[in-house]
Amino acid sequence: RSEINPNSKYLKLFDLRLSDAGIYTCEYGSHTVSISLHVFELTISSDGHFLPNEVPELTLMQNSSHHQPNLIITLFNSKNNIVRPIFLQNKTHQKYILKLKQLEAADSGTWMCHVHSDSPLINQNIFFDVKVLGFQNPDFERKYATVDSTVVLSWHLNFQKIKWKEGFTGQLNWKQHESAVAHELLDFNVTAGGKQHETKKSSHFQFEIPGSKPKSTIEVKLPKVHFNHSGQYQCQLAYNRRYVQSKIELVVMKVSANPAGPLPRGAKMTLICQVSSPLPSNAHLCWERVNGTQMDNKKSKQREVKVEVNVSAAGLWNCHLIEDNERKISLNYAVEEAPVWISYVVIGASIGGSVLVFGLACLCIISGINWQRRRQRAKRMARARQYLLENKTCQCQQ
Repeated sequence: RSEINPNSKYLKLFDLRLSDAGIYTCEYGSHTVSISLHVFELTISSDGHFLPNEVPELTLMQNSSHHQPNLIITLFNSKNNIVRPIFLQNKTHQKYILKLKQLEAADSGTWMCHVHSDSPLINQNIFFDVKVLGFQNPDFERKYATVDSTVVLSWHLNFQKIKWKEGFTGQLNWKQHESAVAHELLDFNVTAGGKQHETKKSSHFQFEIPGSKPKSTIEVKLPKVHFNHSGQYQCQLAYNRRYVQSKIELVVMKVSANPAGPLPRGAKMTLICQVSSPLPSNAHLCWERVNGTQMDNKKSKQREVKVEVNVSAAGLWNCHLIEDNERKISLNYAVEEAPVWISYVVIGASIGGSVLVFGLACLCIISGINWQRRRQRAKRMARARQYLLENKTCQCQQ
């Protein structure tokens, strides 16, 4: 593992090991030169390959022919920011164990360990790679959609960015709420060369896998969102029997009217705006009449999934979903006034219905009176027959 340059008399050591530490002496005639070689070895757990939220450990070993100096170790992450690890050190100063904080996908890159000592004077930079396979998405995000709209849900992986050479697998699941049964929508695998392949697993849930999408992306498209498409979409990837996931909650909004249809003159209807799941505390629903006043607006209470407003005139109404004073989605409902003849038909039907009810009531009363009279007449005739039978006499002819 060594060679000497015949011109310069340099000695090269390859594949340096801790056991190579010591004193190297060069003798040339009557001249003798000695050099002390101090060797550091830095290792990282899991060979530098991690998933988010894992806690890596660094081990720094040193070896020399003299006593092992007390080292000052400073750690820099991939953004050249100082990292404050927890130090576990033995009494001989030969072995240092540094426990890092939980990693994020953004921590991927080349880190630097700076080693310093005053006696002997040491200023050594040791570079090492940290690769964190994961999502560029947050662990949890919320997405809003309106009924019948088109929604694309995307999860961006970072395996191309960090040149992850190992293969891994994953899957996308959906469930309507936290305690519901999960349904697998698709699974995917990525080869060691970075080739990505997806397989659709569900034929009941209406979704598409877009043909053209950015690299390192898992994507599903809902071409026409239904109210029951809401829920939690969870993308999970697995590497070396370890797992990481990212979740998107889809909240769907719809509007309706009760009763539906045009509004007859003088009548009222209720407009209903509804979302599929409770909103966070910083979000609410709001009905707003276009070109109306503040008196026309109606806001939902905290964590309410529905807001209603009573309408007595034609006009255009908008329902907004507002989060942190920002409109996320909106749906409108146009209240149309029924034609005049419909109003007359409604009034006529009401009057006719009232007359019909009154007539039926009178008929029932008259029928009841007649039935009562017939019953009383029958009772009188029965009593008369009974009286004649009890008082019947026989007169004999003299």
